[in-house]
Amino acid sequence: MIITTGEKIPGKEITKILGIPRGSTVRARNVGQDIVASLKNLVGGEISEYTKLQADAREQAMQRMQADAKELGADGIINMRMHTSMIMQGASEILVYGTAVKFK
Repeated sequence: MIITTGEKIPGKEITKILGIPRGSTVRARNVGQDIVASLKNLVGGEISEYTKLQADAREQAMQRMQADAKELGADGIINMRMHTSMIMQGASEILVYGTAVKFK
């Protein structure tokens, strides 16, 4: 399935808009990651534990959006967007959505 943040896909003619596929996940930090992150915060630099947590969450949300688009019968998703929001202290949601389309 082709997924893009653009409004169209070069070489593809969109024949039908099928709806808005969505995928989301809510992730929370754990105590072990917080301890390591606190130590890294003292010396500076990337906190790779949180980077991996966010990357995994984005990937899961993308897969859920793609599955939702397949249920709609889509060939692709255009105008894909991601949104992150804090649900509570230490937990955030990643929402991914776009426009499911059918190609000629």
